[in-house]
Amino acid sequence: MISALSDGRALPASVLAHESGVAASTASGHLTRLVDAGVFAVEQSGRHRYYRLAGPDVAAAVEALAVIAPQPPVSSLRESTRAAALRRARTCYDHLAGQFGVSLLEALVGSGALVRTDGGAGTARRPESRLAAAVRQHPFRLGTGAGQVFARLDVDLAELLSRPASARPLLRFCVDWSEQRYHLAGALGAALLTRAEGDGWVTRRSEGRAVDVTDRGRSMLDVLSAQDVA
Repeated sequence: MISALSDGRALPASVLAHESGVAASTASGHLTRLVDAGVFAVEQSGRHRYYRLAGPDVAAAVEALAVIAPQPPVSSLRESTRAAALRRARTCYDHLAGQFGVSLLEALVGSGALVRTDGGAGTARRPESRLAAAVRQHPFRLGTGAGQVFARLDVDLAELLSRPASARPLLRFCVDWSEQRYHLAGALGAALLTRAEGDGWVTRRSEGRAVDVTDRGRSMLDVLSAQDVA
């Protein structure tokens, strides 16, 4: 059930029971424990109660568990295809991950929108950065090209920067569990996922966290990558 909500969705108990393959009564007991433990948040909408992950830290923990959890053996072409799709592009709560998410960060660094500050290169992780975990000391900051690049991507950077100090951090970064490099999270990462869906760079699948990168998304990434800082 936690995995089903790791793409940022809010789902009713009946759907969560179906996705996890358990009876509704069993799901109800688990959901109560997950809410009490602070893993899930719940809201009432009419006669239904909708559950979602309590926050991005829970999603980061799920990603971290993917590194050490034993992977089920791939026994069919369908399962192999799903696994490959997750590696290519997926959502990590409310931001992009996988090869596409890492490539997007790489292009933002190359275009001067973000600048590496820890002496590292590109999106390569430092040895002390734990896999599939949020990075405590951010290895990037906004670059001189940030305003121009994000305006071209139709992301209102000025609005994000004007939020109160108590708001969610603009820049956060995770070490991608499948790529073992950094990808962008935080408020800016969430804004980019919103834009990616709104502009048709990616399309969500009906189930799971994998997203499909469209020709428009690949073209956007090619154009952004071509704007490397001299």
